[in-house]
Amino acid sequence: MRILGIASETHDTGIALIRGGVPEIVIEEERLNRQKKTMKFPRHSLDAAFKERGLNINEVNYITMPWHTPTLIKTFTGLILRRLPRSLNLIHTRARMSQRNQIIWGSRYLGHKLKKHFQTRKLPPIIGIGHHDSHAAAYFVSPFDDATVLVMDGYGDDASTSVYTGKGNKIRREWHTNPLNSLGMVYTVITQYLGFRPNQDEGKVMGLGAYGEATYVDRFREIIRATDEGRYEIDLSYFWYDCYGLIRPLKQKFLNVFGPPRRPDGEITQRHKDIAHALQTAVEDAILHLVRNLAKTYPSHNLCLVGGVALNCIANARILRDSDFKHIWIPPNASDTGATLGSALWHYHKNLEYSREFILKHAFYGREYSDKEITNALDSMQMIYERLDESDLICWVARDLAEGKIVGWFQGRFEMGPRALGNRSVLADPRRAEMMDIINRRVKHREPFRPFAPAVLKENVHELFMIDQEDPFMTIAPRVNPEKAHLIPAVVHVDKTCRIQTVDHETNPRYYSLIKEFAKTTGVPVLLNTSFNRQEPIVSHPAEAISCFLRTEMDVLVMGNYYVTDRNPTAIRLATEAFGREKGEQPFL
Repeated sequence: MRILGIASETHDTGIALIRGGVPEIVIEEERLNRQKKTMKFPRHSLDAAFKERGLNINEVNYITMPWHTPTLIKTFTGLILRRLPRSLNLIHTRARMSQRNQIIWGSRYLGHKLKKHFQTRKLPPIIGIGHHDSHAAAYFVSPFDDATVLVMDGYGDDASTSVYTGKGNKIRREWHTNPLNSLGMVYTVITQYLGFRPNQDEGKVMGLGAYGEATYVDRFREIIRATDEGRYEIDLSYFWYDCYGLIRPLKQKFLNVFGPPRRPDGEITQRHKDIAHALQTAVEDAILHLVRNLAKTYPSHNLCLVGGVALNCIANARILRDSDFKHIWIPPNASDTGATLGSALWHYHKNLEYSREFILKHAFYGREYSDKEITNALDSMQMIYERLDESDLICWVARDLAEGKIVGWFQGRFEMGPRALGNRSVLADPRRAEMMDIINRRVKHREPFRPFAPAVLKENVHELFMIDQEDPFMTIAPRVNPEKAHLIPAVVHVDKTCRIQTVDHETNPRYYSLIKEFAKTTGVPVLLNTSFNRQEPIVSHPAEAISCFLRTEMDVLVMGNYYVTDRNPTAIRLATEAFGREKGEQPFL
């Protein structure tokens, strides 16, 4: 039983192919077409899943998409029509006609694109799965036998927040909010207001908030109000949600209270930091208020968090610390990057009623590249390299890291989701307080208020961080143990939190061995880990890793067993020219 999940013409387009309920390959299209948050049809991802692996679309039993178009159109047409005067019958009639067309459009349009891509006249059945159902399906691959499942995002087909209960192979939706009562939408709109890119830079606002004061916190608690029923309510008098994504998502009332928006190239002032802090605080409070009520209402001590809001690792840490849930689990692709996989899982387990037999323990379901592809890429750049055996490779790289060198680490299949988790990572020594500035200056060129993450051996996480569970997917930001903070200053944020990744030997033996060897040398079982990119999607192909290495000032590049330090002028020129052709511009060196 193979099911293809696919998302197209929306942010985070991509595919997921499962067989027997187990992921075979999961890819976001941006990794292959190199366009951040691309909305294009995922042709590269489909080729990677089918053509390159010798599969045919006829070997797929079902195709799923993570939106139920009739529900989506009915919900939003209803919201719009309620704002119109009753006398506008013509608009009302046209809207209803458009609704019927859109119901047909959903699967027909996708089917047309797929038939053209695969050059076939016949496809497997295409099934629309509710958007929040697609998110909630993460429960089926969680480590829990029972759980409460909380989905929070910008909006789905008919909701922005949904609560499900799962037990064994069964899952049921308990309740949901309307789409406009949305913490995710508020966070995205304020991200845009603060001069960052909506649906991309919400993490920047979360990091910036740690530098703010409580100036606007009470004001934001009026906008995001906790209710007596254990839920939350957004004051929509501040927002133009029906114009979201257009020119003016904020009403004048918001601007009167908080001032004009920041230009993307403008200075970040204390006012902006205070607004980010107030937003983060109010959102955390609302989530915690909701979660505490869920813990009282439903019997499970386990909580699955899914949807774009589940990427708020500071809020997740508060849930674990300050609620009655004993364990929380967030998949590596909690946002819409995981909706394709979720839609396939929902159809397999919920609709077809197949039993659960798989737990998602790692995120490495992208493409993998052979030694031949690695050496061909190096040879094309006229670079000198060495091939090392496993033990020498680990020793050499651990020594480099202990000496303060920056290492580009490229191994195996790339990760699904937005985090680099040890297969497409830039690694460095967390003991050096200056390392954060060094990496920003030499490699990442990103805002100084954004923290870097620590990758820690699973067995040592309790010694260094105030957390009672593992987190292999870098989704929780607990506080650092005050007695240990001085050991890893490069990865401790200004608010004394760290977005950790726990690493174990079973799921990534080479990465684990490297951290273990670094610990033997330094006494610290932690590495600084950030994504292998520089203001672009995380690298996928060896050629992209080489290009990023040469366009930055990394010291060492490791791809598979190949160890590279060569930065000869010819290679740098070739990499620069290739990158410039790809992007249509000449990059900064």
